[in-house]
Amino acid sequence: MTSDQTSAPQGASPSEPTDADEARQFVLPLVVRIERAAPPARTDALETAARAVLVILSDERSLGEGEWAEAMRDWQDARIRKVVRRARGAEWRRAEALPGITVTGKSAEVRVYPPVPLDGWPKDLARLQVSGTDLDDPEPPLDADRVTPVLWLNPGLEMSAGKAMAQAGHGAQLAWWALPDEERASWRDAGFPLAVRTADPRYWSELTGSGLPLVRDAGYTEIAPGSCTVVADHPALRD
Repeated sequence: MTSDQTSAPQGASPSEPTDADEARQFVLPLVVRIERAAPPARTDALETAARAVLVILSDERSLGEGEWAEAMRDWQDARIRKVVRRARGAEWRRAEALPGITVTGKSAEVRVYPPVPLDGWPKDLARLQVSGTDLDDPEPPLDADRVTPVLWLNPGLEMSAGKAMAQAGHGAQLAWWALPDEERASWRDAGFPLAVRTADPRYWSELTGSGLPLVRDAGYTEIAPGSCTVVADHPALRD
């Protein structure tokens, strides 16, 4: 299952109070379409969720004086919580009718919405289930190449697909924050190519010590507080 997910900058402990905790807390809702007869592949769902986060971060409605800009600023000024829920059939149709953006992968569909207060979910999203997002890959994903941004998952953690989707979204967001404007524009114009892969255990410690953006989980669900979940390896951020 998944619930509120948070991340903190590298070196910070999410279990310790920060200024972000004093702000009003918002959450970025993501809904993944999971039809009984044709569920998406796990890796594709993770990659599609990560791209969905990048799409809404870069959308003109989220910037400047856009209609979602204030909510996006309020959310990013606090902890960057994300919650992944699942929908199918009529649930998905109702979810699609709400303001947001649907991002489509090879087999996955993920809709992302402007942030909402923790206690202010639209009823058609609040009624959706958080649990039940366990997905599989029919075939092992291909190795990622060096020119594609890769979100490396911690090989020592067991996470549901929904939890991992939120963590991949965190990694993509931290990479976005770290990039200069020119690199952000290039990534956006290319359609946000990226891969999500589980790191080789032999190289995980090297990745976490590389200085690349690192997600630490707050420990609300599934894993212990402070666990390193994702390293965001964008070519433009490598030394």
